[in-house]
Amino acid sequence: MKKDLIFEGNEKRVYATDDPHRVIFHYKDVIVAFNSVKRARMRGKGILNNRISAILLGYLNRMGIRTHFIELLDEREQLCRKIDIIPLEVVFHNRMAGTLAAKLGVEDGFKPANTITDLCYNNDELGDPLVNSDQAVALGLASYEELEQMFSLAKKAGPLLTELFHRAGTELVDVKFEFGRASDTGEIIISDEISPDTCRLWDEQTGERMDRDRFRLDLGDVVPAYAEVLERLEKLDI
Repeated sequence: MKKDLIFEGNEKRVYATDDPHRVIFHYKDVIVAFNSVKRARMRGKGILNNRISAILLGYLNRMGIRTHFIELLDEREQLCRKIDIIPLEVVFHNRMAGTLAAKLGVEDGFKPANTITDLCYNNDELGDPLVNSDQAVALGLASYEELEQMFSLAKKAGPLLTELFHRAGTELVDVKFEFGRASDTGEIIISDEISPDTCRLWDEQTGERMDRDRFRLDLGDVVPAYAEVLERLEKLDI
C-alpha cells in the first residue's frame, strides 16, 4: 500500500509503504542535464524509463546481481527495496564519451582496448567530481570494503548489460550505477534506475544516439529514441 511521500527528486518520487523495507518509485516526465541546469518536461518519458529500468534491473536480479528492484506495479511505478543511499556513482565505460573524453583530450567515442570504471561523488553542487577510494573513505561516504563491493558489482553488471544491449542492436557506451545499503540486510545493492537517462546508447549500425545526449545536445526526438530502446529490449527473450 502506497503511503507518504518520503523523497522527491528531479525525475522520480519515492513513497513509503506499509512495509518498512519497501518503497514505491514513481517516474515523472521530467528530464534534466548538466547537473539539473537544463530541464524540460516530456510527456511519456517517465513511463518509458519505468519500463526500461524494470527490464534491466530485473535482468540483473535474475543474473545474480542484487538490485533494489522488486516488481513493476503499473506504467509509472515499481516496488523497490528501501535503501540507505550511498552518494557515490560507479561509471562503467566501454568507450570514452562526453565529459570523460573532453577531460582526457580524446575524440568523443574513443574506444580503448580495456573497459574503464570511474568513481564519482554524487553531488550536483560540486558537479559530481571524480574521486578516488581514499577520498571517498575520508569523506565518510563508504568504507573500503563497501567500495570494493560496489566496483565488483559494476564490473559484473557492465558486461552483462553490454551483451544484452548488443543483442538488441544497441551499443552500451557507458552506464552509471548508483548504490545503497539495503534497509533490511545492510548489503550493498544497485539502486535508482538504469535507463537512457543513466546510459549512453548508440545504434550499432548508424551510431545514432538513443539516450539523454539527445536532450543535452539538442538533437530532438528524445521520447521516440527512448521508445525505440524499450521496443528493442521487449523483443528479447530474457
